[in-house]
Amino acid sequence: MHNYLEFEKPISDLEGKIHELKKLGEEDESVDTADEIARLEARARDAMADIYAKLTPWQKTQVARHPARPHFFDYAKSLFTEFTPLAGDRKFSEDAAIQAGLARFRGTPVALIGQEKGHDTKSRIRHNFGSAKPEGYRKAIRIMEMADRFGLPIVTLIDTAGAYPGVGAEERGQAEAIARSTEMCLKVKVPIVSVIIGEGGSGGAIAIATGNRVYMLEHSIYSVISPEGAASILWRDSTKAKDAATSMRITAEDLKDLGIVDGIIPEPVGGAHREPEKAMAATGSVIADALKDLSALDGAGLVKDRRQKYLAIGRQH
Repeated sequence: MHNYLEFEKPISDLEGKIHELKKLGEEDESVDTADEIARLEARARDAMADIYAKLTPWQKTQVARHPARPHFFDYAKSLFTEFTPLAGDRKFSEDAAIQAGLARFRGTPVALIGQEKGHDTKSRIRHNFGSAKPEGYRKAIRIMEMADRFGLPIVTLIDTAGAYPGVGAEERGQAEAIARSTEMCLKVKVPIVSVIIGEGGSGGAIAIATGNRVYMLEHSIYSVISPEGAASILWRDSTKAKDAATSMRITAEDLKDLGIVDGIIPEPVGGAHREPEKAMAATGSVIADALKDLSALDGAGLVKDRRQKYLAIGRQH
C-alpha cells in the first residue's frame, strides 16, 4: 500500500476498496470482482489526475518531500553506470549527506554530485536527512576541481531541505564552504547540468545547483528558505507554512516564469513516487539533451554562458 498524503484521501479510499476486493477474490474464487475492480480503478485514475492537475504550492511541497520519492542513489543506479563514490574532503572528514564521484552517463564519463536523504530511519540518520555539513561541500568542490582538470561534464542532483545548521557546522565554516562551492560551480570550464529532484533548500541547494542548465521535476520545490522557516520569521508561527509556500513562489512553474530554472521535467500522474522509473527516465533524457547542447561550447564559452545566466535573473522582473 502507498504512503498517502493528506490531500490524497479520495484516492486512498478508492484504492483501499480495490485492495479489499482483490483480497476477497483471492480468498473466494466464486466471487467475481473483476468488473467492480475495473470501475474503481478508473475512478481512482480520474481522481488522481484531477487532484494532481491543481496542486497548491503546499501540496507540491508535500509531494517533493514524499518518503517514497526517488532519491540520489535511485537516480545513480537507474541512469548511470560504474558510479564510484569518492569520500572525504581531505580536510576534516567524510559527509554522507553529499554523495560525489565519477560515473558514466550513456557511455560518457561524468562527475556526479548530489544530496542523499535516505529511505528509512537508519539511512536517514546516516545521511543526515540530506543536510550537508561543510565537509560535504568541500568534498563537492574537490570533485568539481577533478572534473575540471580532466574535462568531465558535471551532473548534480539536488534534494535537500538546506545545509545543516548545527553549531559544529558553523564552527567549521558552513557559509564559507557553501560560498566556495558556488564559486567553483561558476568557474569550472566544463558543462554543469543540475536537476532539482525533490527539495532545493536555500544555499545548501544552490551550492551545487549553479549550473549552465538547471531543471526541476514537476512537483519539486526550490526556495531560499523552507515554508516553515519563512512562516516562523514572518508570522512567528510555523503552522502558517501553507500560506508561506503560496507567497514564496517555490514551485517549478513559478521558477520557470521567473527565469530561475530552464525547464520543467514532467512527472507521472500521482508524482515521481508512483512511477519512479518513468520519472527517472524522463530526467535522463533532459540531462542528455542538455549535455549535447552544451558540448558545442568551449571552456570559456561555458563559463560565460553560466555567468550571463545568473546575472540576467531578475532583470525582466
